[in-house]
Amino acid sequence: MYRYDEFDERFVRERVGQFRDQVARRLDGSLTEDEFKPLRLKNGVYLQLHAYMLRIAIPYGTLSSKQLRQLALIGERYDRGYGHFTTRQNLQFNWPKLRDIPAILDLLADVEMHGIQTSGNCIRNVTADHFAGVAQDEIEDPRPTAELIRQWSSLHPEFSYLPRKFKIAVTGAEHDRAVIKAHDIGLRLRRHPDTGAVGYEITVGGGLGRTPMIGKVVRDHLPKADLLVYLEAIMRVYNLEGRRDNKYKARVKILVHEIGAEEFTRRVEEEFARLDGPSVNADPAEVARIAAYFAPPAYEALPETSRTLDAMKAANPAFARWVEVNTAPHKAPGYTALTISLKPLGQAPGDATSDQMRLVADLADEFSHSEIRVTHAQNLVLPYVRQRDLFPIWQRLGQAGLASANVGLITDIIACPGLDYCALATARSIPIAQAIQKRFADAAREARIGALNIKISGCINACGHHHVGHIGILGLEKRGIESYQITLGGDATENTAIGEILGPGLPAEEVPDAIERIVGVYLAERIEGESFIENVRRIGLAPFKSAFQEATHAVA
Repeated sequence: MYRYDEFDERFVRERVGQFRDQVARRLDGSLTEDEFKPLRLKNGVYLQLHAYMLRIAIPYGTLSSKQLRQLALIGERYDRGYGHFTTRQNLQFNWPKLRDIPAILDLLADVEMHGIQTSGNCIRNVTADHFAGVAQDEIEDPRPTAELIRQWSSLHPEFSYLPRKFKIAVTGAEHDRAVIKAHDIGLRLRRHPDTGAVGYEITVGGGLGRTPMIGKVVRDHLPKADLLVYLEAIMRVYNLEGRRDNKYKARVKILVHEIGAEEFTRRVEEEFARLDGPSVNADPAEVARIAAYFAPPAYEALPETSRTLDAMKAANPAFARWVEVNTAPHKAPGYTALTISLKPLGQAPGDATSDQMRLVADLADEFSHSEIRVTHAQNLVLPYVRQRDLFPIWQRLGQAGLASANVGLITDIIACPGLDYCALATARSIPIAQAIQKRFADAAREARIGALNIKISGCINACGHHHVGHIGILGLEKRGIESYQITLGGDATENTAIGEILGPGLPAEEVPDAIERIVGVYLAERIEGESFIENVRRIGLAPFKSAFQEATHAVA
């Protein structure tokens, strides 16, 4: 993991001091809410429906056990005993008191954390593949790149007041687990087809929200050394030409769409040629210093498979199913990457109690070199687990209600906080997720359905990524009634696709039935070995639309 240097430490502490003074002035009335708003947003503080919300940055989704324990302490001391992991690999506290937030930021600074660039019109927290550094299909670990971008973008003087928020994601693997094509900039580490040199494929103009779009490739292969100057060129073009007159048209995707990908690329390349690369690009020694923090741990020399694991699987079918669903292949023989589902039946997706956070921190210390990852699917990962240790981990997770064997399945639902918390939401998300989970709670049935991603957003801003869900659910308000629009065929992988609307919006109570009918079509029509999304692509939307419309009662 990256460790703060003296500059990082001083920078964060100074920001906490500044914000403490700003909060004091807001509380005594010296600052109005309008004056205070841009100041709090620079520190990750939102005003939600019922309380302030604090969003904490978890750069590229990597946490230490010490940091997770501190988050548990904050949740216990200053919130309601839990935190919410987001689709941007961050964590939110939904109930802090404004007067307490400077003290929270002090506690965060003690463990090299903060809320900077988690909100506002700036370059947001950089995300990455949650299996970075351990995935078998990885060309190169994307975390050094993500850390370099974090340092370059932190309070970048030219890009602190962008037309709109700006999101960057990085992957170093063949299989995209970072949804890079749904980001303003997506970076994929890849080898040049002729030279074999590792560089970047760069996409620009992806994004969800009101106008969902898939990013366009603007460079097939950029040398690694030119990364920062090329990002600078993209940001300059956007900062100069992005729409500031209309926030709904202010994202870079709109600019790319309006002038065309070819023209946008031409302007970027022109700016790239004009910039002085050596004055912008990182010093090679600094790049090497950053990369050294991400060296792999000292793995034990282990056989490819564990006899201990095989024996425990044979003796315990429930454990065997959990291993099958929640673990991923690992670079190191005898190891696995374990995903801990934060989607147990009845719990808000992505929520973890302080006690659960402490347990995961303890498990990370004992079994995963003290490291945890946050996924964009709102789960946690222990990236360095020996196969032989999986059974005791499973037992302890089970005691804490965290042993759900549902990663990537129909009950592993992504959902934003929705109208229960968010001031922007137009409908609830959490109760819809819970109702669907309850409907498909039978483990045998869930296994028979297989891989199926449901994603729910409580408003058009799409924080739940509904556009790229195999089944997407968007909550809207229609004449004072919550209405849920269902889309089909979205994909968040390297085959990125935007889902299509099946029909008119439904009342909340009809959503589980609608999902039931959609799944029924799949089970009736699939061929052997065919996943849900493969089935949708093969047979098309028509059978699903017919089933969806059979018994729906659209919100008038």
